[in-house]
Amino acid sequence: MQKFQDLGLDASILDALAQKGYSEPTPIQAKVIPILLDRSKNVVGQAQTGTGKTAAFGLPIIQNIELNTRNVQAIVLAPTRELAVQVANEIDSYKGTKRIQVTTVYGGQPIDRQIRELQKGADVVVGTPGRVIDLIKRGKLKLDEVKYFVLDEADEMLNMGFIEDIEFILSETNDDKQVLLFSATMPKKILKLAQRYMGDYELVHIENAQVTTDNVDQQYYAVAARDKMKVLERLFEMNSDFYGIVFCNTRMGTDDVTRELNKLGFAAEALHGDVQQNQRERILQRFKQGKCKVLCATDVAARGIDVNELTHVINYQLPQDPEAYVHRIGRTGRAGNKGIAISLIANGEKRQMSLIQGISKVQMTKMDLPSAKEMIETRIDKTFIDIQETEVDEKDSNILKLATRLLAENDPADILPAVLKYFMKDELKTKQFEEIQQQRGLESSPNNSDERLFVAKGKKDNMGKEDLEQYICEISGIAPTAFLDTFILDEFSFITLENQDANTVLAAFRKVENNGRAVVTKAKKRDEGGGGGGGRRDNDRSNDRGHDRGSRNGGGSRNGSFRSGDGGKSERRRSDSGSSAYGGRRTSSDSNSGGGRRRSETSNSSSSSSSSSSSSSSSKSGNHNSFFAKPSTDKYKNAKY
Repeated sequence: MQKFQDLGLDASILDALAQKGYSEPTPIQAKVIPILLDRSKNVVGQAQTGTGKTAAFGLPIIQNIELNTRNVQAIVLAPTRELAVQVANEIDSYKGTKRIQVTTVYGGQPIDRQIRELQKGADVVVGTPGRVIDLIKRGKLKLDEVKYFVLDEADEMLNMGFIEDIEFILSETNDDKQVLLFSATMPKKILKLAQRYMGDYELVHIENAQVTTDNVDQQYYAVAARDKMKVLERLFEMNSDFYGIVFCNTRMGTDDVTRELNKLGFAAEALHGDVQQNQRERILQRFKQGKCKVLCATDVAARGIDVNELTHVINYQLPQDPEAYVHRIGRTGRAGNKGIAISLIANGEKRQMSLIQGISKVQMTKMDLPSAKEMIETRIDKTFIDIQETEVDEKDSNILKLATRLLAENDPADILPAVLKYFMKDELKTKQFEEIQQQRGLESSPNNSDERLFVAKGKKDNMGKEDLEQYICEISGIAPTAFLDTFILDEFSFITLENQDANTVLAAFRKVENNGRAVVTKAKKRDEGGGGGGGRRDNDRSNDRGHDRGSRNGGGSRNGSFRSGDGGKSERRRSDSGSSAYGGRRTSSDSNSGGGRRRSETSNSSSSSSSSSSSSSSSKSGNHNSFFAKPSTDKYKNAKY
């Protein structure tokens, strides 16, 4: 077995590694470190998250840093603030006795403080693209002497729309630098980026490890999209020890789920790209300390969270990328602990789940929903334990006074049930739990319960995936979590919804037109003639461009318990059918609070980049337009999917 000392690392670095308990390199480290130490080639490295990529580039950087130059010799770009901090801390922990300065720069923190750190003489700078560009333009960050340019989590960087930022930062660096690009996945756009900017490079690929382990019990519930919140409530009640992450695909969906959980009395916090940095740090601290038991997060925002004791991971919405599923479930069942990964699968998501199972080689067990009777038994058991564990002392004099009087004037066998009924109300009646229609599992043939709709808006309208979904939600009132699939093209888009939600959207848009044409209609089937189908997804752009817009919800209980407050008696009653997380129609006030369209709030801060992105996308995607729409007086006439 190869050792770190076989790779040519200095003694001080080896000592630092030994103190951390590391003696053998991971496969990515064994292949990349020798290449970077002699600075012979640029490197494109592919390996799963958690395989030691940071040490693979961090150790050679530390060894090759020249002391006392007061020049930035390495710049590392990360997609999120959490990852930037995590990478910087890890690099700093490897430096041993070598006196080098590692500085982290990211949005959401005072820039003056970061400028002072740079002026002290930073050797290595780790940052997010938005803040790095800000510092460059202010003349406070000079990159003309860098030896290493590192792009970490490159796939997420491109998915988040950072390509133009990366190109700008590259243009500010010297020509003889070594470029290092690391990514968990290797889509074609990553390789195109490498070919364009890296010249002669070596591709280092590490095969993904098998992720199905005995430590993670993978389960799924087949339910309608509108019933997912009801199912989530039952799962939380059945698992009172729940400590985990609920994954959603968009910021809007994350906020929506968090808001509904708090209405039901569960202390939940939201984590996504719009949450301000100081609030993010507070949320993560509470979560790591166990004061908040439920974290609703997007994939990008959850990267960098390192907690070994998580009991559950729930996929409220399935990820588009099978490897993202692997990363999600890998957050539970760590350090020898057992974990449970649960996916809530709507009919329209079965195809994606089958794809995930095929590519990731995972197998999941279909679970039956707990019945109303089982839920009542769970509540009885929990109430029994809670009452037994409740301590009463002399400070509770009024309670003791009332109890003494009740016992003195009544038979205990009669008065105790009366007391419980008085305080429990209808909590132990089966009518508390609505009937949930269970769907067929993955093994059954797909049905036609979902509908694909054509939308006459696309990138030319400055709309990304989440912008389009917010627009649809604002007008129709459907839940942000109702979207089963969304494809954005230049001139138009396609969305997939369950039939009930699709009918709601069609009804809401019946009189909404664009240049005399309906904005939303049913998409034509492929066998109706004309063009083909498919297209590129416009991935969710989480916004870490130095512009923090703030979070729309707080959340969490005062005492940090799983079910907030006193159990949320007044709020525990299920929200009415108008509640957005259940798939019903959102009220206008609720839309304004969290589910409405927010483009007007952010357009000023991102207008220049949106304009640039739109024109770039327009010029590069002409072939796609001709593929989807044949020449006609009506450019949407032959659009098919």
